[in-house]
Amino acid sequence: MGTLLYKTNLMRGKRNLITDVPGIKVGHVTLSNHAIQTGVTIVLPRTDNIFQNKYAGASQVINGFGKSTGLVQIDELGTLESPIALTNTLSVGTVAQALVKLMLKDNEDIGTTTGTINVIVGECNDGHLNDIRGCHIKEEHVFEAFEHAKEDFEEGAVGAGRGMTCFGAKGGIGSSSRIITLDEKEYHIGSLVLTNFGLKQDFTYHDLKAEEMETVEKGSIMMILATDVPLDARQLKRVCRRMPISLGRLGSYMGNGSGDIAIAFSTANTFPHYAKEEIMNVKTLHESKIDKVFRAAIDACEEAIFSSLVHGESVIGRDGHTTLSLKEILANQEKDTGENKDENK
Repeated sequence: MGTLLYKTNLMRGKRNLITDVPGIKVGHVTLSNHAIQTGVTIVLPRTDNIFQNKYAGASQVINGFGKSTGLVQIDELGTLESPIALTNTLSVGTVAQALVKLMLKDNEDIGTTTGTINVIVGECNDGHLNDIRGCHIKEEHVFEAFEHAKEDFEEGAVGAGRGMTCFGAKGGIGSSSRIITLDEKEYHIGSLVLTNFGLKQDFTYHDLKAEEMETVEKGSIMMILATDVPLDARQLKRVCRRMPISLGRLGSYMGNGSGDIAIAFSTANTFPHYAKEEIMNVKTLHESKIDKVFRAAIDACEEAIFSSLVHGESVIGRDGHTTLSLKEILANQEKDTGENKDENK
């Protein structure tokens, strides 16, 4: 069957998850019941109040066939002020409303004595396996994912990734992290992805046999990048712009129907909602050293995508539609190859 290990010469974090960046937690709620194969995943950037204590943030729309919310303001102001949620395409509104309610609960000033809140919700279309028209995600699912967010979390066909397909195999949630050294101190770069893209015959890591050659790329991917390296919004944007390299290494050409979006934030500097001083002192990485970040971020994102496949499990969903795990596809191919050899003896 070949190896399902991702090889890297860079140093991984302790968990090899986005939560290796201190302060970050991830929560899932998974719905799996016959035609209902969907869920919610939420990334908490910090344990205290993200609205009152914002982080530098940026995004990049690589191919804009998507319906994410909150990207306009994050790119205009360069700050992240809410958790980041992931779900299916037709549940973005419900999840966004739930995030708003969570933020209102902890911030009585929102909408009264100060401005409103910019919540971030990313999506992919899980309609092949999931009854997406049923809009089965409810606000309580978001509240539950938020409440149970933790540092050690599952990957694969869980949360928002339950109904997703990647390179013709079962995709979903994947994560990875890298450690780099700057000024003799270790820093972390983590990635979490929601994978729902790629054609089976294009996958570079394994020769996946397609019964019929697919010609239309209709999938999407959400890429979340987090780091404790002191990067400003402009530098984070530069990191986001390089994420297509991770997709290309694996075989994606980011087709017309693919929504490919990267969101990045740095936990190194806090930007208070209410200004205590008119001038802020902010640390930033020297531009001549940013290649270390580029390389680690691309590597972590690529492994996160691969990890979503390695951790995937076969799912039977709407109308009997079935997506096999990468492991099962490779095992079946190996079995077929062995049988063909026996017939030719």
